Amino acid sequence: MNNLGNTKKDNAADNIALDEKDIAILQLLEEDAKMTIRDLAAKLNLSATPVYERIRKMEQAGVIRQYAAIVDPSKIDKALTVLCYISLKEHGKKAGSKFIKEITSFPEVMECLNISGQFDFMLKVQVKDMLAYHEFNVNKLGELDNIRHMESVFVMSVIKATHRVVY
Repeated sequence: MNNLGNTKKDNAADNIALDEKDIAILQLLEEDAKMTIRDLAAKLNLSATPVYERIRKMEQAGVIRQYAAIVDPSKIDKALTVLCYISLKEHGKKAGSKFIKEITSFPEVMECLNISGQFDFMLKVQVKDMLAYHEFNVNKLGELDNIRHMESVFVMSVIKATHRVVY
């Protein structure tokens, strides 16, 4: 099942060299994506223009994919997190691509990872409660025709959750 979800094409721009200033910019933006160019420049002892150019270069190369707000699910009535492990019946490219297209259309699915081991995929599902997950499981996952086996694990508490990849 490897690489079914990998639609990214090789591009020379994807492999840009990042220096210490680029890494520092990324760390600051991961901490607060609303930080202005002027604030970033002040923290890095640079002028605004080179900071802007570095950010633009990293955006164009896909290092910075997007800017986002991190929302607390419990504050918007989506307190139940479920890790759902799925193995498929068929593993061909067409069957795998169909599954990926279907699963990524579900707003309840926060993440879909193609994994190794006894399962092919791990989904992170965010819903209101157990009843909402039951509805999702029966009316959405249950309607997919290529699922061989599925296991759901219910998150009792979150010990650590971060969006930061630059450390």
